[in-house]
Amino acid sequence: MDVHLEKLWNTLEKVDEQAAVVRAWGAWLAGSLGCGGRLLVCGNGGSAAEAQHLSAELVGRFRDDRRPYAAIALHADTSSMTAIANDFGAEEVYARQVRAHGRPGDVLLCLSTSGSSPNVLAAARAAREGEVLAWAMTGPGPNPLTELCDGAVVVPSEETATVQEVHLAMIHLLCEALEEAL
Repeated sequence: MDVHLEKLWNTLEKVDEQAAVVRAWGAWLAGSLGCGGRLLVCGNGGSAAEAQHLSAELVGRFRDDRRPYAAIALHADTSSMTAIANDFGAEEVYARQVRAHGRPGDVLLCLSTSGSSPNVLAAARAAREGEVLAWAMTGPGPNPLTELCDGAVVVPSEETATVQEVHLAMIHLLCEALEEAL
């Protein structure tokens, strides 16, 4: 087996137990979104791309034709993001949007391979302040983000690419669980 694929395979085996957590999140999210709640998603770099992928699956569809659900990738509004960074600093780009868009009962999903990105940590703090449920998908733990969030899926790999690939698998599992719960 190719070395890259072997690392991915070994890491997937290590996170298999966490699939139950992601399935529970999917059921919770189905209830929240079904009652008009929102999913806010944030991350940097490759994690931002995964955040946008998740929001597209929920606003569009994953497998089943169904009504669209409110999911916002917080980095995708470049005008807001750059204005916030300019006026308040890069650390506030997600937190300020969580304060603007998040309501009690909504969910914030924080994606971070390191679990220590200052702007993602600030978003998790803003979620807590606004009674928004916060979940994290991170690389190896413990890390500051898992401590701030209400739940976390931790990928035990030092390889950023492997962490991101496992996060994408977990995002698809989340979508599948959500659609099953609907």
